[in-house]
Amino acid sequence: MKVYASLDPRLPLSEVPAHTRRLEALGFDGIHIPETIHDSLAVALLAVEHTNRITVRTSVTLAFVRSPTLVAYAAWDLAKLSNGRFELGLGSQIRQNIEGRFAMPWSEPTARMREYIEALRALFAAFESGDSVHFEGDTYRLTRLQPYFNPGPAECGAPPVFLGAVNRRMCEVAGEAAAGVITHSTNSDPAYLDEVVRPALRLGAERARRPDEPLIIAATTLATGGDDSAVAQAREKQRRLLAFLYTTPSYRPTLERHGWADLPERLRALVRAERWEELPAVLTDDVLDVVLTCGRYDQLPEIVLRRFGGVADGVVVPAPAGESDDPSLAAAIAAIQRGCQVA
Repeated sequence: MKVYASLDPRLPLSEVPAHTRRLEALGFDGIHIPETIHDSLAVALLAVEHTNRITVRTSVTLAFVRSPTLVAYAAWDLAKLSNGRFELGLGSQIRQNIEGRFAMPWSEPTARMREYIEALRALFAAFESGDSVHFEGDTYRLTRLQPYFNPGPAECGAPPVFLGAVNRRMCEVAGEAAAGVITHSTNSDPAYLDEVVRPALRLGAERARRPDEPLIIAATTLATGGDDSAVAQAREKQRRLLAFLYTTPSYRPTLERHGWADLPERLRALVRAERWEELPAVLTDDVLDVVLTCGRYDQLPEIVLRRFGGVADGVVVPAPAGESDDPSLAAAIAAIQRGCQVA
């Protein structure tokens, strides 16, 4: 199983070079670059420039706020600069953010995302061949790429495209058109991956008649650290984060499957009343025990392999800001990669 580091979304850009070099030294297979307060492609550029081995994947770049051509140019540049280590992760976001935070139009996301990836493929093919581009879709229409604006082929080839997904339909799109799916932290428990995500991926892959198996990258919510105190602190931090995330209706599938369908509305009622400090208490320990993976670094390999072995191809692990527990974390990463417990 591959192990990817989740980059702190609030990490200052000036700290990205040193931090990503440290993650590479720890033995991670790759880095997941989020998009919250920074442009994920700008952060990916810094990560690519200051590492040599590690995969750099955006997780995820918001597609519907960007032209496919702009994303294709950036992804092509990053792929060439990294000698093939860059991977593009795309996501749709929710309507409220697309319209209210980015002032961009919204439309049905699954068909639009499939078309977006197809448009990217058309652009990548044009870059590789040196020809113009012709793509006609319901949302995107690309008919012009003069030689002056064509970057030309990349020795490493086109970057793989992953898709962030929660519901069945978007997972089917990932199965049809993407290298794999990056699950959402709110819906990454093993049962959901095995009973919802994997069958949807396979259905999409069969529909597209693709010979390969789409990958599952479990971006699970994980509370970990060097000792029990650090794990407890991380657990409460994740409780606060998940309480906020579960106010989004699209993230409710796992809660509904476990009989907690009322939780999102209770959380939204508190938000409407601006009682933000009360959100964490709604997520009781029995909820966290399902949606959260907890354990010290020395326990992590056994826990991760038991929960996700045979279900996911990769797992995302947070890296602490401090370096005091780096030897223990490095040992845990290596053990997960080998598929065994820490010696």
